[in-house]
Amino acid sequence: MTMKMDVVAIIDKMETGEQDTVLTALQSFNKEMNQCFTFSKEEEQDRERLGELVLRFLNRELQPSCQLACLETVRILSRDKDCLHPFINHSAMSTLSRYAGIALADTATPADSQPDENQVEGEGEEEAEVSGELVKEASTPSENQDQEVIVEGLKSICNILLHNETGQVVAADLQLIKGVAERLKQCHDATWNHEVRFFDLRLTFLLTALRVDIRTQLTQELHGISLLGKQLDATLGLCWLDTLETARAGLEGIPHEDLPPLSRQQTELAMEILKILFNVTFDTTRRKVDEEEAADYRHLGAILRHCLMSHADGEERTEEFHSHTVHLLSNLPLPCLDVLLMPKVQQGSIEYMGVNMDAVNMLLDFMEKRLDRGHKLKETLLPSLNLLTESARIHRETRKFLRSKVLPPLRDVKNRPEVGSALRNKLVRLMTHIDTDVKNCAAEFLFVLCKESVSRFIKYTGYGNAAGLLAARGLLRGGRDSGIYSEDEDSDTEEYKEAKAQINPITGVVEEEQPNPMEGMTEEQKEYEAMKLVDMFDKLSRTSLIQPMQLGMDGKMREMTPEDLRKLTHNPLLPPGEPPCSDSEDEA
Repeated sequence: MTMKMDVVAIIDKMETGEQDTVLTALQSFNKEMNQCFTFSKEEEQDRERLGELVLRFLNRELQPSCQLACLETVRILSRDKDCLHPFINHSAMSTLSRYAGIALADTATPADSQPDENQVEGEGEEEAEVSGELVKEASTPSENQDQEVIVEGLKSICNILLHNETGQVVAADLQLIKGVAERLKQCHDATWNHEVRFFDLRLTFLLTALRVDIRTQLTQELHGISLLGKQLDATLGLCWLDTLETARAGLEGIPHEDLPPLSRQQTELAMEILKILFNVTFDTTRRKVDEEEAADYRHLGAILRHCLMSHADGEERTEEFHSHTVHLLSNLPLPCLDVLLMPKVQQGSIEYMGVNMDAVNMLLDFMEKRLDRGHKLKETLLPSLNLLTESARIHRETRKFLRSKVLPPLRDVKNRPEVGSALRNKLVRLMTHIDTDVKNCAAEFLFVLCKESVSRFIKYTGYGNAAGLLAARGLLRGGRDSGIYSEDEDSDTEEYKEAKAQINPITGVVEEEQPNPMEGMTEEQKEYEAMKLVDMFDKLSRTSLIQPMQLGMDGKMREMTPEDLRKLTHNPLLPPGEPPCSDSEDEA
């Protein structure tokens, strides 16, 4: 909907300064423009003038209904990213933050300080220094009962931050994150309604997404991991059965699958918290954490396990909730992921090697659903696949469980590894995916499940599918990559042992015997065909249509030079740069 309201008429009524007249005009404007998200260029100056007048009005003593109408108008006007000038100075943002209840003492604009009629707000004023003292009269619901006013203030600030970089800088200068954090501490206070809680979190999300300095401040100075963990705990209504084991309060002992779904409001709040936590933990896996931080992350991991095992109101909402959970789990320090295996094995739990594998199995199911959907695999599949890979790499029980599910003992030796509907077949198909990140991630997962053993990896995927990862690792000559894994017992089935000698290592299956194309040729004819092939390679490489490659002594592919091709014509079985072997036992 495009803005068609007569803004000039509203401005005329605003300039009268009479509350009742202004209230009626703004209520009419807000009702008409409530669903307006696109604005005409012609009225830009008028909308900016209206914004200035409304902000000036907000610095007077107003009745609650007039406060609400003014803030609703600011919310609507702040949707227009080209007309934010009246709202992005320190004075305007300070006024909005005061109504939102998140201002600091020295930045709050007094309600009775009305600027001069001809002065645009913020002009010629000295910027107030930011202090750490919170405004008491704006921070508790008992003294500001109209929470609708708080919500409109929060929505307006969110719009400004979303559209304008200067507004983001001012928000950082005004230390708005401190005011929001102070109210987030009141997570167990039932006085605050859902909308206040939600937009507090939405504002925190925007601040941490848009400003790295605020992200760091929330994490370090304001103890954001602990603060948001408590917020998530309170939102989900958890109780703690043990140090790192949770349950729904009042529903202890009930299996996760029998728990009632989370309410829509609970899910909305929880997802906002998960998104904020993702922002503030973004670099966690790339740095070392101390013991105190590790304890906070393990505590958070236990809550995330509960999120993973919970359901929302509807399958689509549940998947979105689990998606945010998986993204955050991927940011946690790897040693802290053992909390996924902590809960005791109970009736109905999936047990493996004496460990509760409910959470790991849920992650595997989630990953397979994303894989089956096949939509935007890089964005939707990789977080869960990476999480499973790293969990399997660091936790022996997790790896063995996943291997039993993904790479069970091989019995089918007649179909190619990429053919079929089993999870192994789906993942092997991804190993030749057009997106490099997708194919590398799928190959890495299977390689870890094979304990980074080249021979086992080829056994389950075929050399052709495995070649990309092996070439990148310098393992085309075989061997094992550097990884610490336990020894496994022989898992070869009778079917595999019987067919092993006939399996084509390139395709990974037993193939029908093919006729020999050189059968019946004389030695001279064979040599002629070989030289013709070498000559064709040489011509294609000289015109740069292809680049012949050869396996080097380091296990990696290297370019073949004309000299290498010449050597092949004399001794095609001898790798370039490798001297002929002597039969003498005296030579090394």
